[in-house]
Amino acid sequence: MTIRVLLVDDEPLLRMAFSMVLAAQPDMAAVGEAGDGAEAVRLTGELRPDVVLMDVRMPGMDGIEATERIVAQCPEARVLILTTFDLDEYAFAGLRAGASGFLLKNAMPEELLAAIRSVAAGDAVVAPRITRLLLENFAHRLPARSEGAAREDERLNRITVREREVLTQMGRGLSNTEIAETLQLAEATVKTHVSRILLKLELRDRVQAVVFAYETRLVQPS
Repeated sequence: MTIRVLLVDDEPLLRMAFSMVLAAQPDMAAVGEAGDGAEAVRLTGELRPDVVLMDVRMPGMDGIEATERIVAQCPEARVLILTTFDLDEYAFAGLRAGASGFLLKNAMPEELLAAIRSVAAGDAVVAPRITRLLLENFAHRLPARSEGAAREDERLNRITVREREVLTQMGRGLSNTEIAETLQLAEATVKTHVSRILLKLELRDRVQAVVFAYETRLVQPS
């Protein structure tokens, strides 16, 4: 199956370079290019790509707003944020907006291809531990507990007490193996809990679960 990729960057030369890398892969195809966020949203709706490779710093609508709109309008499209530094505010904002991961702009071609394949398969590219570090660094940007936060809290009622314990450990950046050791569960049981948590809370992937754990204050910034 061919992975359909939309390239979004305001620099034509970068889009050309990405397109050439994808063209050499038998399982990938660049189905379109956009030079700004608004065009990215429009083309995502028209072309229905599997993965959107999204720059964040663009004139007009930036990549963060575009990611929010794409996730809301085309939830089947996975967004992979391109950023300059892995622990910067753009990576943080991109994950909060619903991106499934981020990638450094100076990544090697094989890293880019592996990231696209991972996102297309439904996995998150950025490790949960990195997500936790981002949230620790930018925790002051999280909204205060408000009416909106309370509505989010209601989603926690969908999961069991044990699933809430697993979600809390996910929020702390623990792997399935580490969660199993901490809660004294079989790793297969933890995997089942993780799948059910994502389904019940309507979360796209494990990274979004970490963000959710912080936003609902299951995990407090240190």
